Order: sequence, then structure tokens, then C-alpha cells
Amino acid sequence: MTTVTEHYEKHLAPIYVWMAGGFAAALEAGTAEIEALNLPLHQGAVVLDLGAGFGMHSIPLARRGARVTAIDTSIELLRTLTEISGGLPVQTVNDDLLAFQRHISETPSAILCMGDTITHLPSLKAVESLIELASTELPPGGTFVVSFRDYSVPLVGDQRFIPARSDDSRILTCFLQYEPESVLVHDILHQRQPDGWHTQVSHYRKLRLSPGHLITKLQSCGFNVRREAGMLGMVRLVAQSV
Repeated sequence: MTTVTEHYEKHLAPIYVWMAGGFAAALEAGTAEIEALNLPLHQGAVVLDLGAGFGMHSIPLARRGARVTAIDTSIELLRTLTEISGGLPVQTVNDDLLAFQRHISETPSAILCMGDTITHLPSLKAVESLIELASTELPPGGTFVVSFRDYSVPLVGDQRFIPARSDDSRILTCFLQYEPESVLVHDILHQRQPDGWHTQVSHYRKLRLSPGHLITKLQSCGFNVRREAGMLGMVRLVAQSV
């Protein structure tokens, strides 16, 4: 089984910006989501962006005056973030999400784990551990934001084939194969080469997380929680520490 890190390193990271619609479109969407959150951040506030990728949320946060620590397991995506951040106060860190406490030198005002990143964790226990760690690091009034796809109700038949993006030179399709606690995501990439079309396939596991279970866990850790509609059909949970 390909790990999440291996899947991104060998398969998705090289095409991730393209998959997101290009830098401009991705940053515009990320900016809109950050503005919709309306986080109560003062100038210079410390924000952790877990699973930051190439900075879809980190860059808009830094443009609003936050000092961002962007953590991701993909060296390539973090390298891209550094290249496009243009001197903004964004520190990139190549590490596991659950190790974020190693990289805190000041109390964060907010911790974000968005874009379906949390489903990449290896188990529900790991997800619960992340929530617990966030609750210990955030001060009263601090915000923990999570967005993810709700895989708890399986798609059936042809619905399991999801067109991700295509143009004249690339076609990316996802196929979902459901297991009791996870879903196997098969990313099927067709790329046009000088000698014709080439196909590359890789797959990895994502967790099937119940929004209700996460809300209950967040509340048990001392958060007030509201559920919202996130980008691209995702569930977004905004949890404020009390």
C-alpha cells in the first residue's frame, strides 16, 4: 500500500498546482475561504497551517498580517510555497502533522487543518490526538479549523468515478473503493507525451470520518463548534477554545 507521503511525492505533488486550477485560481479560492472564516486575528498573530501544501491558505493568512508556520510532509509543495510567498512571513516545515508542537515557539491564535488533510491521518485515534493537541496549545478564544470530505456515506456504481481535472495534455480521474473505516482513493493520471498518451495510477487510504463524531470530540476537548459548508462540497468545522 502506498503511503500518503509516497503518493504525493511520486504522483500528485508534481501536478498539484495544475490540479488546483493554477496558482491564481487556487489562491483566489483560498483567500475567499479565509475571508469567509473571519478569524479574529491581530496583526502579527501566529497561525499554524497543517497540511499547507503550496500555500493556498498560508499565503492569504500572511497577506492579512499573520505569521504563519506551514507544515506539510511534501518537500516539493513546501518548496513551491517558498517560491511563491514573495517574502511574506511564512515559515515552512517538513514534518508530520501530529508533530506540530515541536515547531511552536509562541502561543498560536489559530490552527488550521484544511483541504481534506485530516483524512490523511492513519487512524481515528490519530485524528482524536490531533484535536487533543490543538486544545492544549490554543488559548481561550483561539480557533481550530478543520475541513474534510464526508466519506461516511459511500458512493455507489458510477458515482465512485470522479473527474478531477482535464485539459489537452492531462486527464485526472479519481476512483473510490470503500472499506469499513477508510476509502481507497485511486488517482488515475493520463498524460500526453510526444509518443502518445501514458497512464500512471497510484492509490492511498483516506479515513471515513463522521462529522458528528468530530464535533463531539471537539466539544469534549473544550471547544465551541459550528459546522459550515466548506469549499468544493467539504464539511468545515470551526472550533473556538473556551
